[in-house]
Amino acid sequence: MNPSDRLRVVVTGATGNVGTSLVRALEREPRVASVLGLARRRPALAVAKTEWAEVDLSREDAGPRLAQHLEDADVVVHLAWRFQPTHDPVATWETNVLGAVRVFDAVAAAHVPVLVHASSVGAYSPGPEGGAPVSESWPTHGWPGSAYTREKAYLERVLDTFERDHPQTRVVRMRPAFLFKEESASEQRRLFAGRFFPGRLFRPDLLPLVPELSGLRFQALHTDDAADAYRRALLRDVRGAFNLAADPVIDAPALGALLDARPVKVPNAAVRGALATAWRLRVVPSSPGLFDAVLRLPLLATERARRELEWAPSRTSVEALEAFLRGVRTGAGDATEPLAGRRAG
Repeated sequence: MNPSDRLRVVVTGATGNVGTSLVRALEREPRVASVLGLARRRPALAVAKTEWAEVDLSREDAGPRLAQHLEDADVVVHLAWRFQPTHDPVATWETNVLGAVRVFDAVAAAHVPVLVHASSVGAYSPGPEGGAPVSESWPTHGWPGSAYTREKAYLERVLDTFERDHPQTRVVRMRPAFLFKEESASEQRRLFAGRFFPGRLFRPDLLPLVPELSGLRFQALHTDDAADAYRRALLRDVRGAFNLAADPVIDAPALGALLDARPVKVPNAAVRGALATAWRLRVVPSSPGLFDAVLRLPLLATERARRELEWAPSRTSVEALEAFLRGVRTGAGDATEPLAGRRAG
């Protein structure tokens, strides 16, 4: 391969769950010459071919810095996302929506040929009656009661306009199910259960029961498998959206088997009420709106990714969850600020 044909890839949010897996996947990819990882805080993580730079996308002055970093880029992968604070949706909007718009504007100004955007199963409207898996053509209006799903859906509309105005840029939207790996477990525990939730409680002998909620069915995927799909998408001449998920579908019986616990039916309203109270008291960071959204997420059909990307997950959804639970119990992490291990709990 001619060295001049190898790609320069810029990754926003490169220190998070997906970003750390992606830069490692690109390290092994011979068609990639270099990677620039952008994050709010420079990490201690060392990955071959990857350099780091600091950019806070929520700041109005992020545009000039992005212009500098995207010069001569062949691909931009936009992963940066802020889940908290759920009590301040303006703060998440500034990073997630306005920050993404700044990235898209910088891609257009720098004439970057390829933009790969991290969308989500959360961008989809509630699934059909009966729970049949949906293709990438399913409406992406999100669930209005959750900031996360509103923001993901809004960015789908922004990208519709971007593609219309900049047809020369190849745009790919990745819509994965829930992503787990051992190294991200401490971060995910802090984000959704709270930093003081004891990870050691995720032991089968301490969890004899698991709540069985109406509508609770979801898909999971190991983050490294998602990163492999991103790698394939930036290298192949593909456009549009790709659903990413592994089998089997996770429900209460599957969780019970995973935790060696007995599923017990619990009214959704009781769980939501308890969560809403805990959220208002700032005991847990997960909002009741996100709870509502999760119960309405559709299942994803992944035929397009398997066909056009020649992609298939190497781990089952159960194996992805097992890695997450192992990481929660041990306080696993990585050498970046978002994935720092332990951190109380």
